[in-house]
Amino acid sequence: MKLNYYSDTDSLYIDLSERTSVDSMEVAPGVVLDFDDDGNLVGIDIDRASRVVNLAHLEAEALPIQSFALKQSQMTEA
Repeated sequence: MKLNYYSDTDSLYIDLSERTSVDSMEVAPGVVLDFDDDGNLVGIDIDRASRVVNLAHLEAEALPIQSFALKQSQMTEA
């Protein structure tokens, strides 16, 4: 599972699977679920994410994590 935040669009994409999305359904304003060709949920897209979720805090509890990576985009000076 991957969490990807895109600051230019203020969008958070939760990638649940490496399978390709072939269908999408908006379940609430700005919240889109992506499905693979078998109808399995593969991703969640949240528009205006900074208004919907606390992006400054991430907590995971009792997950059987085998690998963890934290990547932060580098800010460049103009």
